[in-house]
Amino acid sequence: MSDVKNLSSTEAIEKIKQLAEDADICHFVTNLSTLPLTSRPMSTQEVDEEGNIWFMSRNTSVKNQEISKDSHVQLFYAKNSSSEYLSVYGTAQILIDKAKIKELWQPIAKAWFTEGEDDPSITLLKVKPLDAYYWDTKDNKFVSLIKIAASAISGKEMDGGIEGTLKV
Repeated sequence: MSDVKNLSSTEAIEKIKQLAEDADICHFVTNLSTLPLTSRPMSTQEVDEEGNIWFMSRNTSVKNQEISKDSHVQLFYAKNSSSEYLSVYGTAQILIDKAKIKELWQPIAKAWFTEGEDDPSITLLKVKPLDAYYWDTKDNKFVSLIKIAASAISGKEMDGGIEGTLKV
């Protein structure tokens, strides 16, 4: 059984930052009102001090087009190696901010933006969390696996982890 620990304000921002930056890649979902959902993997560039999550995106991408029509997005993070998970619902804003692009730029981004940090097709996506939920282990993965095995053998419910809402 999981313990519930709801976090708010600074604690919530720190938890989002820790889980999102640790996992790095999320499934970035747009066009939430249409099924099937439109999802693609995206690398997190930063979680700022206000809890906003930053990404780089091409100005002509389908995701930018969809955000222009409806700014509501859902981000799903999973770091299976440590059994940490995060779901963030929020609003995305498309920005062109050369100083912020320069601040967030990493050489690997040149694979998508061939002209480097001055590539005119770069936009930033700033996701403001409106609602978030996390699942985390109390122990390291090895201890968690032992608890799972013991629970399966004994038939007793596992003391599995911590979960809760995050209010920024």
